[in-house]
Amino acid sequence: MLYLYCGITPYTGDKYRRLVLMKPISVTDATFENEVYNSDKPVLVDFWAKWCGPCRMMAPVLEEFSEEYSDHIKVAKLDIDENPLITTQYRVMSIPTLGIFVNGKLVDKLVGFMPKEELANRLSKYINA
Repeated sequence: MLYLYCGITPYTGDKYRRLVLMKPISVTDATFENEVYNSDKPVLVDFWAKWCGPCRMMAPVLEEFSEEYSDHIKVAKLDIDENPLITTQYRVMSIPTLGIFVNGKLVDKLVGFMPKEELANRLSKYINA
């Protein structure tokens, strides 16, 4: 059990860092450059919306994926309704859309729900690089 709400945690060092970093981060139009373009590792961006059923199904898959592969890839979520600039720039027409960014460039897009194993398989060339 974590006691992060009061600033006390029984975890320290790498164990604490992994617990904090395993969840996908939230990005916006304003933070996209810093979090995605300037990342030192590949970034998987989940373009999603609160009202999207398949997006809600994908959320726990991305959390598990983020936890398992946090040393190799950063996972970020961008709400398309609240962030129209980036959504339009990357021509997101269907959700969930997963954009894979390497060295600040979009290198691949995956559309629709997929289980963690398939996601890991499709991203293997980016997470093993």
